[in-house]
Amino acid sequence: MFKKFNAEESVSSVSQVKSSVQRGLRNKLATAYPGIEPYVEEILPKKETLKVIKCKERIEIFQAGGELVCFAGRDGDAVPSLRILHKYPRSMPHQTVDKGAIKFILSGANIMCPGLTSPGATLDEDLGEGTLVAVMAEGKEHAIAIGRMALSGKQIRTTNKGVGIELVHYMGDGLWYTKPEY
Repeated sequence: MFKKFNAEESVSSVSQVKSSVQRGLRNKLATAYPGIEPYVEEILPKKETLKVIKCKERIEIFQAGGELVCFAGRDGDAVPSLRILHKYPRSMPHQTVDKGAIKFILSGANIMCPGLTSPGATLDEDLGEGTLVAVMAEGKEHAIAIGRMALSGKQIRTTNKGVGIELVHYMGDGLWYTKPEY
């Protein structure tokens, strides 16, 4: 989603949001990610102004307190940014990939099933298809990407072929390097 994102070219408008939209975003994050619920007040303080940065391709990025907090794509799901995940590491469900997959993920490649089923990886088979997950790396403390499960955890284990997680946001993409100057 943000592989070729460039803030100078992609941003079409910036505006302050109403408090009702801010409440709705807070509720959407809390219901979609129960692990983030205790931190919602820290992430989106009531007194802080929240800005929405509207971009091409129907992407909205939300900024609060000089930090890019989350974004919403075409599907409307609010997804916390990687910087927020680094502050609150276990706020999203996660999958762990083996060390061999790290360099490919950091260059923007989707995660293949063998990278999730190899000995260094841990696969949560209870997660269903379409679930947004934080992608952790073997031996690393923080998430290196956020992706959407292309297959359920059980399907990944049985097929062990093809794309297992489609990347949405990763360290080193356009959003990662975007400076919140709005």
